[in-house]
Amino acid sequence: MSEKLDQMIARRQLSPQDAELWRQQHDESVKEFSEEEILSWLAGQYGLNYANLEDVDPDRQLLSLFPARVLLKHELLPLGRENSHVNVATARLFATEGIDILRSLTGLKLEPVLAPAEAIQRELKRRLGVGADTLGKLEEDGALTVIDEARDEDVDLDDAAQDASIIRFVNQILAEAISLRATDIHIEPFEEELRIRYRIDGVLQEVPVPAQIKRFQPAIVSRVKILSRLDIAEKRLPQDGRIKISVGEHEVDVRVSLIPMIHGEAVVLRLLQQDSTKHGMSELKMAAREERLLRGMLGLPHGIILVTGPTGSGKTTTLATALNEINDVERKIITVEDPVEYKIRGINQIQVNEKSGLTFARGLRAILRHDPDVVLIGEIRDTETAQIAVQASLTGHLVFSTLHTNDAPSAITRLVDMDVEPYLVASALEGVLAQRLVRVLCPTCRIHDDRPETIAIKKDIGLDPGHVVWRSVGCEACRQTGYFGRRAIFEMMAMNDEIRSLLMASRSSGEIRTAAVRDGMRSLAEDGWRIVAEGHTTVDEVLRVTRADKEIPAAATEKKG
Repeated sequence: MSEKLDQMIARRQLSPQDAELWRQQHDESVKEFSEEEILSWLAGQYGLNYANLEDVDPDRQLLSLFPARVLLKHELLPLGRENSHVNVATARLFATEGIDILRSLTGLKLEPVLAPAEAIQRELKRRLGVGADTLGKLEEDGALTVIDEARDEDVDLDDAAQDASIIRFVNQILAEAISLRATDIHIEPFEEELRIRYRIDGVLQEVPVPAQIKRFQPAIVSRVKILSRLDIAEKRLPQDGRIKISVGEHEVDVRVSLIPMIHGEAVVLRLLQQDSTKHGMSELKMAAREERLLRGMLGLPHGIILVTGPTGSGKTTTLATALNEINDVERKIITVEDPVEYKIRGINQIQVNEKSGLTFARGLRAILRHDPDVVLIGEIRDTETAQIAVQASLTGHLVFSTLHTNDAPSAITRLVDMDVEPYLVASALEGVLAQRLVRVLCPTCRIHDDRPETIAIKKDIGLDPGHVVWRSVGCEACRQTGYFGRRAIFEMMAMNDEIRSLLMASRSSGEIRTAAVRDGMRSLAEDGWRIVAEGHTTVDEVLRVTRADKEIPAAATEKKG
């Protein structure tokens, strides 16, 4: 405890005299006191108010009167007007320089309110936005001239993009996105603002940014172009590039897409973490039937196993997990991917490079001359790749790949649409695994879901009326979303004689689905209800990512098969 008091003295939160008085009044051997308790006591000593800032909503108009750099540097948060003065939250009562500067700049009478340092930093970041101190310095120093993008003043713009403050601001955006587990960063220009959003757990969330960020839009976009080695002078055509950055011991591959919009160039940055961690099958948390079928398919000597779903549904993670299960010295495993997201020891991995001509099809042809036992194709995008994949499976290789389809049965008709003969698909395909990602409930703030519509759905899906299900609320831990993290739900279709007959007869995906359900296939929604019953996600989340609102499944319990 003595060390904590010394730290608070060093940070000018306490005076030595106050620390000594605290020691006299409190028995530190009985209880370890927190910084919040000490600050609350200090407020009482000096007749000041104390606020934990949990229920405080600072006046945004008032906040705009104060320079962001001063607020951030001195950890000061204006809270609101009261009579003739303005309350300002601070954790450092004896560091008076910041409040003195604000008094001289605004001419306002300021009254300190003690609050925890961590709470002040959190609220400042939320209210002022990422990079507020950086952009504030740019404005004050006049270090950047706004360039009219209609003119050809690329040299000036290039210089602006190399400004240390712009470099720092772009780095801050990337660093914060990675720390928040974001998969995408959207930088979107509008007439009066530049909006930044992060996609976290599959949902876009707006990031607070300083109001003056619009002024620096051209330099920010140019900085991204420089990092991704794109043409800084080209503003009329879409461009694609990539950036590789390192965060601690991890590498992050950033895919960059720029498209000209009416108010400037829009940027999307896709963050792909180069994960080398081994994933076990148990981490997928599949239901018993799906895991049993997938393990059985992994033991096959040849055939095609497809994983389907939209972009960002976790297909690559599932495939990496499957390869880990069969990765041993007796098998030669080669992959061709775009990009390589998981680096797996013992597996030969090829990175697609469209510019140099290394496509999926060309890479796959080369792989087959390399004596593999197992082949992974990152995605079947065209007829040529589909046909080579089928031929590879028919010549004794176990082939894994992905397709973009809504459900498992649709993968069969998609291959036929790619001009692969139905009899070849019937011979080669062994199984299709469709999947989606649902957000996992935040354990800190979830509450029981006793809404009438939820009670009705529980009855429809076969859950006991007394079975507890949960719904999301939102708190600081989950950024007010109610969710933290994601997990997959699955729909596994194993090929059988009936499905092969329907395929050969060119029957619809609907008829194939009916046959697969008879064979025990559970829909994505049904697997979602399983996770709802386990208490990991919500009814609303399953309805969001599946077609459950159109057809409530007959039961949430596992089918046998």
